[in-house]
Amino acid sequence: MSARRRGGARWAARALVALQGLCVLAPLAVVVLWSVTASWPWPALLPESWSARGIEELFGPGRDTGSVLAGSIALALACALLTTVVATLAARALSRYRFRGREAVRFAVLLPFLIPSTVFAMGVQVAFLRAGLAGTAAGVVLAHAIVALPYAALIMMDALDAVGTRLEEQARLCGAGAVRTWIHVTVPLLLPAMLSAASMAYIMSFSQYFITLLIGAGKVKTLALVMFPYLSSGDRTIASAYGVVFLGATLLVFFLFEVLLRKRTAQEIDYFEG
Repeated sequence: MSARRRGGARWAARALVALQGLCVLAPLAVVVLWSVTASWPWPALLPESWSARGIEELFGPGRDTGSVLAGSIALALACALLTTVVATLAARALSRYRFRGREAVRFAVLLPFLIPSTVFAMGVQVAFLRAGLAGTAAGVVLAHAIVALPYAALIMMDALDAVGTRLEEQARLCGAGAVRTWIHVTVPLLLPAMLSAASMAYIMSFSQYFITLLIGAGKVKTLALVMFPYLSSGDRTIASAYGVVFLGATLLVFFLFEVLLRKRTAQEIDYFEG
């Protein structure tokens, strides 16, 4: 390929990346502007007047936004942890072993894909009412994990198929036990996929409204539950203020995930070099 063609391809790639970034950042900028806007009539490109009403609604006296946000993050992290552990073990069993009923188990793991969310939520509510889990944080976490499990399981099954078994077999031949092989070989190889699965489960749990409303029975309050009435009523200023907090909390947790991943990778490098 000539230098001119390589240069053209490079500029085309940069333009596509810039366009993708614009498509992502432009809506976020609109949300940030709406969070401090009092009036923004059509077709004005910029707001006509500004207001701190959204900030006062979130962080004014007597507001419990901080506790609601902390509870939402805790629920989503618990869901991400539970979902990732179950998805990893289920994916390993389905990818590594052949047993009777294997395809039925695979279908059961992916079944929530095929059921409408409204029907699924109503069925789960009835089951959780009988089990005594309705109106509890544990019930909400479990319901969220059931919804997120198919996505996480698909990620982990693809990762296990890509990793294969060669490195695990070599570790066992070198004398490593099953636990040591799992900790120092399998987990580091699967860690990026596990992080992706956890991120997917976290996002799905953090943004769940209908299932949280049904299973939580009004006793479990999350940021999505508090934000939804403002979205449905058309109050864009307060809804956007909640959206900014929603986005900031999500990015903070993802940053912590990235830090943990890099720290774990560095520890494994030191372990093998030592």
